[in-house]
Amino acid sequence: MSPEALPSEELRKRAEGLVPLIRSHTAWSEEHRRPHDEVVEALAASGLTDLRRPRHYGGYETSARTLVDVISVLTQGDGSTAWNTGVWAIGDWMAGNFPDHVQDEVFATPHTRICVVLSPTAAATAAPGGLVVNGRWQFMSGAHHSHWQVVIAMAPAPNGSQWPVAALVPMSELEIVDDWHTTGLVGTGSVTTVADDVFVPQDRVLPMVAILQSQYASERNATSAVFNTPMIPTGAAGFIGVAIGLAQAARDEFLLRLPGRKITYTGYEQQSDAPVTHFQVAEASLLVDEAEFHAYRMADLLDDKGVSGEPWKLDERMRNRGWLGRVVQQSKAAVDLLAAASGGSSLYRSVPIQRIQRDIQAFSLHALMHPNTNFELYGRGLSGLEPNTMYL
Repeated sequence: MSPEALPSEELRKRAEGLVPLIRSHTAWSEEHRRPHDEVVEALAASGLTDLRRPRHYGGYETSARTLVDVISVLTQGDGSTAWNTGVWAIGDWMAGNFPDHVQDEVFATPHTRICVVLSPTAAATAAPGGLVVNGRWQFMSGAHHSHWQVVIAMAPAPNGSQWPVAALVPMSELEIVDDWHTTGLVGTGSVTTVADDVFVPQDRVLPMVAILQSQYASERNATSAVFNTPMIPTGAAGFIGVAIGLAQAARDEFLLRLPGRKITYTGYEQQSDAPVTHFQVAEASLLVDEAEFHAYRMADLLDDKGVSGEPWKLDERMRNRGWLGRVVQQSKAAVDLLAAASGGSSLYRSVPIQRIQRDIQAFSLHALMHPNTNFELYGRGLSGLEPNTMYL
């Protein structure tokens, strides 16, 4: 049974309704390397920044399958916009696992947007009542339009060693360094944020080891099918919609441009008459289908276990990472195939497929998404070896 109160079809329709607006601002977003304010405001007004906001704060607590659906639809407008929407969904989910009184503060703002990155590239020292954090975090997608950030820092552990912790910090206490100059996912505004002697109350701090072991601090959300899931499979579900959405968008754009196109320096006055085109669109469509299959298999496993409360086995976690790698691999292969078939005119920035290809390339290089990393991890499990990462 779907966990959300609002039918998934309604959220999908809202996403579809925003696609023309999102498309109209893609050039601006690429030029300014961040989302357009009007797009973010429209996402918030439609409730699409509240996909994983706890229901008792007015959010939807959407299922993973619905999250994949909505994100893939938004990707038809722009991959960067969809990526940031996924980030904010994951940020809401992470905040929803902090103590309830902390959530009361964080979600007091309507349509709260929370950005997050998992790299522990900061240091925290003990202080009366909490921690003092210093450091910086790269690739902070959506920071320009976020209210809070989940920061990860190395902090003193109870045994005297160091361990990573997650902490909630208002964006007003962090500095933004506008250093996002990239070739793909340009419109995400994934800047660097900096903490300079930022004090974080102890209540807003959770050990990462507890989060990764699904030992959360919220009482109100403890029985929620959405919040009773492991972090890495949950986070992956927030992004795989972007991968399949980019592949779907590439296919749609190619077929939209196909009528009337010829293959230059050949006898084909219609590209659609060439057998090579038939093979290209067939293979690309099948690659999209395969990516969708694995994406929804990931989402359904997450939803089913969230509802049943059944614990995740180690081999399921490793297999889930294998599926993730396959989603990204097949999505990228579909985009690259169609881009190669799109001709020299597709190099113009006015033609969406060149941006789609740059976005899927950037997506595939993400440390969690990279197919090779995921396949190696899955293969370790199949070979009877223990995982070499805690990000399961």
